[in-house]
Amino acid sequence: MVETKGGCSHNGIVVRAEGSVALQLSPKAVGIFEAFYNTIKPLKLLAVEIPVVGEGKLPDGYTEIPFEFNLYEKPGSVGLLESYHGVFVNVTYNVTVELSRGMFQKNVVEQISFNVMNPGQSWKEEYETGSGKQVLPFALDPQTLRNVKKANLQHVPQFKISGQLDSYTCDIARPLTGVIKVESCSQKIKSIELQLVRVEFCAAQEGVAKEATEIQNIQIADGNPVEGLEIPLYMFFPRWFTCPTLVANNFKVEFEVNLVVLLEDNHQITENFPIKLYRKKGIEVSAC
Repeated sequence: MVETKGGCSHNGIVVRAEGSVALQLSPKAVGIFEAFYNTIKPLKLLAVEIPVVGEGKLPDGYTEIPFEFNLYEKPGSVGLLESYHGVFVNVTYNVTVELSRGMFQKNVVEQISFNVMNPGQSWKEEYETGSGKQVLPFALDPQTLRNVKKANLQHVPQFKISGQLDSYTCDIARPLTGVIKVESCSQKIKSIELQLVRVEFCAAQEGVAKEATEIQNIQIADGNPVEGLEIPLYMFFPRWFTCPTLVANNFKVEFEVNLVVLLEDNHQITENFPIKLYRKKGIEVSAC
């Protein structure tokens, strides 16, 4: 929509749609990430240019000019990836409208971002069948703890916790599910939490950098649960901070789930589960 007072002559109106993967510095970024920022150029995913209106004159008042374009990946790119806003890796799409006003007048330029969902991204057929839906059982006790020296195990409370995640491959549009059961614990439990963590990798000549950040924390239980009671695990994936798992030549975005049991004496029991996110096939690529 264009608003003019008294009309406006122009040399044409052009719409450009662009998408890219870019490395963005954060206040937390130090050292190797600054080096990456200077060596990794944005990866172009989408490049469309549409001449909407030829040279002419816009009438006085408001003028609506409809346009549309298809989302086709740029030849030679890694494909159309879903919009994603991370700490260092960002996948963004923008539409720019430019009204050309001639040699001695400044062009009018407006830009707006849009989000892309790509059904089928990171999807494999076996993910919808029994072979791809692999249950992840777990059993926790003092002997399974990592980063604890054997000499210090005598100071660790005795506990036995079991359960499962229903699958390590997850449709991003559906919740992560599972169960946890506290079979025994010598200390009272303060809370049980489920954390969603994204892990971003960037690679360049300087090396490989990795950054893990927590993006969601859900309390599963508050207080000491009844021993032997199966507690359901249920977590939706936040739309703007997750995406189907990305793996490219010089960057990756992966996701993990941490199951955290916090005891009253402030001991913390943690189990980590790498998961793979995908978006189920079935509809066309869409933008909003």
